[in-house]
This record gives sequence, structure tokens and C-alpha cells, in this order.
Amino acid sequence: MKIENRRDEIIKSAAILFKERGYSAVTMRDLAKAMGIKAASLYNHIQSKQEILASIIIKLAEKFTTGMDTIVNSNKNAIEKLERIIELHIDVTLSNADGLASLNNDWMHLEEKNLQYFEKMRVDYEEKFRSIVREGVAKKEINSYNIEIMVFSMLSTLRTLYLWYPKKDEIDAEILKRDMISVLLKGIIPNKH
Repeated sequence: MKIENRRDEIIKSAAILFKERGYSAVTMRDLAKAMGIKAASLYNHIQSKQEILASIIIKLAEKFTTGMDTIVNSNKNAIEKLERIIELHIDVTLSNADGLASLNNDWMHLEEKNLQYFEKMRVDYEEKFRSIVREGVAKKEINSYNIEIMVFSMLSTLRTLYLWYPKKDEIDAEILKRDMISVLLKGIIPNKH
């Protein structure tokens, strides 16, 4: 079992508190109390609450960006790429549901430099997602629905998975992947041949 260093423990504890209360409502003193240490001890490992937030959000955004780049550059068709994107979201959610709360709800609290970097990653990610859907429509792999509606429907579901899944721990991760891919990409109406 890998032993986490103190900085990682602080970031993990902060992510939980940020998810429960929101970034603005959490103080360094709250974080120290939750960890059972003195507030001054936190500053031996971390400079500020802002550093913690940036660490959580940027690390996750980069994970999504790297995953998306790998998917986009693959030789897979549009449907296979969308399947990989769904799996990427599920994998990241299962490994860091608490951090995703900050990514989705607290990103606007990032300091300017990190905020610009995050917003660029987010815009690029969404555009790559959109281009995969466009490609699928153009090649007749995907029905010709409104592209913005398709992208919104899939991304809004995937981005809020962190809220829903931790309450459904009886659902196996592989079943979640299989069924979410089917529902998001094939719908719930039986295929009639």
C-alpha cells in the first residue's frame, strides 16, 4: 500500500471539505481541525488554500485533457471515441469524486493565471468532444441531431456523475461503464430490426 505524503493528505482532506461546504466556506483552520493537526502545521506543506484549490482542479483538468488527446489521436471511429470518453469520465470520477466537486463548482475561485489555464483546457476539451460528434454525424455513425444538444446531454451527465455515483456503490464500475455507454450512445428505446 502506497503511503501518501502529508501534502497529498492535505489536498485529499481539503477536496472532501470543499465538496461538503464549498471552497469559500472552508478555512485553513477548518482543514487543520478535520485533519487533527494545528493550522500552523499545514503551512509546512502548503502555502495557501488557493494552492490547494489549484492543485485539485488543474491536476484533474490535465487528466481529462491528456485522456481526450489520446482519444482524439486514436484510429477509432466516432462511436468508439465517445465510448472511451465516457470511460474516461467514469474512471476519473471513481478515482476522485471529491476533487470533481471543486472542478465543477469552485473553478471560478482560481487565481487569474490558473483560471486562464483551466478555462483554455475546458474550452479545448469541449471543442474536441464537439468535433468527435460532428465527425460521427458527417460519417453517418451518429444520428443527425443538433450537435450542441448531443454534446450538452452527454457532458452534463458525465460532469455530474460525481454527485450520483458515490450514493450508488452497489453498482459495479464495469456495469456502470457498459450501461452508461449504451444509454448515452444508443438510447433506451429497443432497437427494432
